[in-house]
Amino acid sequence: MAKSRKEKIRYVCQNCGQDSLRWQGKCPSCGSWNSFVEERVIAPSRHSNSFSERPDPMLLDKIESDSAPRIPANSHEFDRVLGGGIVPGSVILVGGDPGIGKSTLLLQEAAGLSKEDFKILYITGEESVQQIKMRADRLKLSSDQLYIAAETELEAVLNAVEMINPGLLIIDSIQTIFTPLLESAPGSVSQVRECALKIIQLAKTKNTPVFLVGHVTKEGYLAGPKVLEHMVDALLLFEGDRDHFYRILRAAKNRFGSTREIGVFEMWEQGLRDVPNPSAVFLSERRAQTNGSAVICCMEGTRPILVEVQALVSASNYGYPQRTATGLDLKRLNMLLAVLEKRIGLRVGAMDVFVNAVGGMKIDETAADIGLLACIASSVKSQVIDHKTVLVGEVGLAGELRSVSHIEARVAECAKMGFSSAVVPKGNMKNFSPNGSIKIYPSETVQEALNYILL
Repeated sequence: MAKSRKEKIRYVCQNCGQDSLRWQGKCPSCGSWNSFVEERVIAPSRHSNSFSERPDPMLLDKIESDSAPRIPANSHEFDRVLGGGIVPGSVILVGGDPGIGKSTLLLQEAAGLSKEDFKILYITGEESVQQIKMRADRLKLSSDQLYIAAETELEAVLNAVEMINPGLLIIDSIQTIFTPLLESAPGSVSQVRECALKIIQLAKTKNTPVFLVGHVTKEGYLAGPKVLEHMVDALLLFEGDRDHFYRILRAAKNRFGSTREIGVFEMWEQGLRDVPNPSAVFLSERRAQTNGSAVICCMEGTRPILVEVQALVSASNYGYPQRTATGLDLKRLNMLLAVLEKRIGLRVGAMDVFVNAVGGMKIDETAADIGLLACIASSVKSQVIDHKTVLVGEVGLAGELRSVSHIEARVAECAKMGFSSAVVPKGNMKNFSPNGSIKIYPSETVQEALNYILL
């Protein structure tokens, strides 16, 4: 009688994947409470030969590079974020809040890319095939080469891939897929890690690109083990407020392209459509001659985007003044308020300060410092910033204005959008010669910049 393999009991943190021989209330790795769950691990057989049929190491100069062309996406904005198309054999993880439009985006891409010589398999673990059909009808999508399967078992998914041999595989979502070889529940760290590993092996051996949809926790982090982000080739985050029409697709990791590129989409009745000129969208509802409003130019990858930032400063009715930042870094805001009070002499320490980046944008670039500081000063003094002026520059703790990158592209975007002047750091003028279509105000300090723009 064959002796069964030994089972080991481990306690695994469902937040970060840390394992332990005994249960712990607090995870020593990530600090989360009550996240350890019991999981049974089957020890591998000693007689199994794991080193059979392994390829020998090869010299770098002897390896032939794969010149397979990228698969162009159906959406130009999606193409931009991926770095110029879908790389064959790549595994791309798409994450985002519930209801943000992840399934809608991938279903649109699947319907647009499927054709007679390029079949696509869409695996849904959360919906039935009838529900997918209802969404396709609402989006007015049709395709005779798009296969839909409602499966949650990994072995069934692999069998469907063998039967159809698709050119592209979409799994929605990876947290619903499980293998019966593990006793843990679907969505647990062991299940997600094991299923993702099998799918990645499938993608690399068959040279088939795979899109995985991932859930997001209430804190905004991707659910499941952190190792999942390291296993995939690209991690795309779908951001935006469900109360707004616009969605932003951002690359947090991309082995085949830049991680600074973003794609902007607009949600409408028939799904998501590209926004080729985000600057015009973000400035479309801007009111002229309003204090507390300024326009900045931030770089997202290779594309400059003009965004309006707003500030409202009022006397505090409470003992502790409020600081609220929407789409901007709160710690950076506190630093700029300290510079404004210490170097410029504006007393804002006892006032409530609210700042906002219009359109749902999340700005983390230091080139937005002078624009944010200027709109705060504008609100304090009740003075209007010229609505045809753009502000670009990083603010230092001494109140100086520091140089930023890609100043030529930023100024060119300002001129294209019809702005007449721009405040830029004086240090950027060394290797930059304006073409005369827009007036440049080079500034060395914050005070000098404010003297230019406050009317």
